[in-house]
Amino acid sequence: MSGLLKNCVLFMAAGLVLSQVGCSDPSGNPKASRFQHHISDDAQPWTHKNFDAAEEKFTFAVFSDLTGGEREKIFEIAVAQLNLLRPELIVNVGDLIEGDSGTADGLNAEWDWFDERAKRARAPLFYAGGNHDLTGELLQKVWDERYGSSYYHFVYKHVLFLVLDTEDNTPERMQEIFELRNEAIAIYKAEGSEAFENTAYAKLPERFAGTIGPEQSAYFQQVIGANPDVRWTFLFMHKPAWKKDGETTFAVIEAALGDLPYTVFHGHEQVYGYAKRHGRDYIRLATTGGEQYPEFGRSMDHVMLVTIDNNGVDIANLLMSGILDKTGHVPLEGDDLCFELAACND
Repeated sequence: MSGLLKNCVLFMAAGLVLSQVGCSDPSGNPKASRFQHHISDDAQPWTHKNFDAAEEKFTFAVFSDLTGGEREKIFEIAVAQLNLLRPELIVNVGDLIEGDSGTADGLNAEWDWFDERAKRARAPLFYAGGNHDLTGELLQKVWDERYGSSYYHFVYKHVLFLVLDTEDNTPERMQEIFELRNEAIAIYKAEGSEAFENTAYAKLPERFAGTIGPEQSAYFQQVIGANPDVRWTFLFMHKPAWKKDGETTFAVIEAALGDLPYTVFHGHEQVYGYAKRHGRDYIRLATTGGEQYPEFGRSMDHVMLVTIDNNGVDIANLLMSGILDKTGHVPLEGDDLCFELAACND
């Protein structure tokens, strides 16, 4: 048998070779024989033969907040759904644990539970830290011991991924935020959201906007400068690092990106949002199991698929309620769960 046929799987019907899958062409062009057919007339039952199968194309997934009172089974279902969608990698935008245990043992137990579920994903899952994950010396110590750096980068298929830490405050400021946050959480649990909004923590600029320290900023400037020829750059962070009055360190990162194509993803508010900034897409994800706030906008459980090739980027939001398995049901018997409060009858 020739080398050509050794690499082919032939499908036969009525004596005709209808298609060949995985064949090599004698010319050495692997694309030449991907599509084989027996129709020779000018009239053909398809639109064209420009298959969306560029070798440089890949898809990754993004998911969002689990916190504020994680809702049962949502994240487990999201992982099962991502396994059906088959992205090549998965990135999140922080707030993965509640972070309110108060002891190292308690926090490690929270992370153990998250890790156990995250490891069920077929694709590698890259962590970003949020305020629930990193606020205070104890949470940062546990993160450091378990996961190392809270900010980092990697390159995959000539695309640059930047994962930022937006809780990068001075130790003194972080302790102040930590104490005020604990007081506010206690008030929220005892008296509700209206009382929470009157706390000192609720009025802090850090409640809404992220902080990028000068060391982190310098790190990402260096990374961007060392990768000038990547096809695209994606930034992942929990809080919007550009919204604090007087902020300069993230602005320097944006300036370093200059005219390069890039996209920013963040979370924190648990309500979906889209904006253009510097002519780029800045996208705020909603939830993947966290508390929802429909009174403030579109608050839904979703995952995002991002596909990139040499022609650019396409971004698709997928509502978890609509990602069904081959039986026509939400995986893990999730048909009866509420994935968007505003759409639930109860």
